[in-house]
Amino acid sequence: MELKGKSIMIVEDDHNIRNLIKVYLENSGYETYEASDGKEAMDTFLKVDPCFLVVDLMLPSVSGEELTQWIRKEQKSEIPIIMVTAKTAEADRISGLKAGADDYVTKPFSPAELVARVEAVLRRTAHRCNKISYNGLTLKPFKREASYDGSKLSLTPNEFLLLSMFMRHSNQVLTREQLLDELYPLQEKVVVDRTIDVHIANLREKLRKKSGKTFIRTVRGMGYKFEAL
Repeated sequence: MELKGKSIMIVEDDHNIRNLIKVYLENSGYETYEASDGKEAMDTFLKVDPCFLVVDLMLPSVSGEELTQWIRKEQKSEIPIIMVTAKTAEADRISGLKAGADDYVTKPFSPAELVARVEAVLRRTAHRCNKISYNGLTLKPFKREASYDGSKLSLTPNEFLLLSMFMRHSNQVLTREQLLDELYPLQEKVVVDRTIDVHIANLREKLRKKSGKTFIRTVRGMGYKFEAL
């Protein structure tokens, strides 16, 4: 299954609801992690560094609101968060949003609608995603780290920017002009196309040495494509 490069942690104490959300998200191409209470969610958050949270408001040990505040204030993370709850009062919704949630879904809800809301929030907050992963290759944009199966890749700043753009636009053909704009956004494009070719050749070699795969394919006459298979 092709992943969208984004991992979502589901924090819900009701096993049936948690499993239902998990099934719908995974069928839509997401990698998922689970936690059944707020304390477990904190531990899991620190371990897996997810890209998105779906959080129930009423949780054992640490509430969803407290968890969200901990993520925002203690971890200083802007990770997108959707809060799910049976509370329907306007004051409760406002409280959840003030705690740092990006959206609020009330129970009972349609799992398909929840997935649609995840997609909508991600479209608005893609720049805040703190991890993108495909088949063992992981990029952490905020920390400027790249790794394969936990082993760190030593990349130049330009190689990191290129890999980030490729992984944010997986399975899409990117032209040399688009890649030049990523590396040199404020400069006149006096840099020749071959500069991009050299950076990509070096990036491919580092990926091949670490993983045995290059990930990046040349599309003749068009540009390059990051293949997330």
